[in-house]
Amino acid sequence: MEESATKIETIDDYISRYDEDIQAILQELRRLIREEAPDATEKISYQMPTFYLNGNLVHFAVQKNHIGFYPAPSGVEAFKEELEDYKTSKGAIQFPLTKLIPYELVRRIVRFRVEEAKQKKQQNKK
Repeated sequence: MEESATKIETIDDYISRYDEDIQAILQELRRLIREEAPDATEKISYQMPTFYLNGNLVHFAVQKNHIGFYPAPSGVEAFKEELEDYKTSKGAIQFPLTKLIPYELVRRIVRFRVEEAKQKKQQNKK
């Protein structure tokens, strides 16, 4: 069976498919997301590692030349000045594999998204 045709069940499954250098990046992303969003649930959504907290919080995925980080449009917009060195779209950020991942920026984006998720939960209670 071709690798891309194999269904990914867990984030561990996803990470294990890559070379050690990429695995290290993915594990660090996962670690810091867990640290900033300890109440988030891990799952695979759209065949990508996903953290869920009152809705999709963030996703990440390996692409050919970059790590895609998907913090929703609000997460990209809120940090657009700091993301000027990266290719972005409405809800996605591309971190080239040729550069160091800006982990502290990712941490702050996750923190921002957690606050949004908490506000969403409060609004839904009203």
